[in-house]
Amino acid sequence: MEPLLSIDTVAAYLGVPVATIDDWRVDGKGPRAVRIGRHLKFLRSDVWDWVATGRETVPGLLPDGMARP
Repeated sequence: MEPLLSIDTVAAYLGVPVATIDDWRVDGKGPRAVRIGRHLKFLRSDVWDWVATGRETVPGLLPDGMARP
């Protein structure tokens, strides 16, 4: 079984505030979470997969192939 990450760990890894992770999750824009009681936990693989979806396929292009504004 893979380790579960806390929201604090995910926020620190991504370099964003915890509130941003919460906002992204509620808006359906962030990595998927698992609720354990009243705690949110994240599978490491879900976080890495989510990060990969935002990765440029070619420098300067968004993942959908569109140029950055």
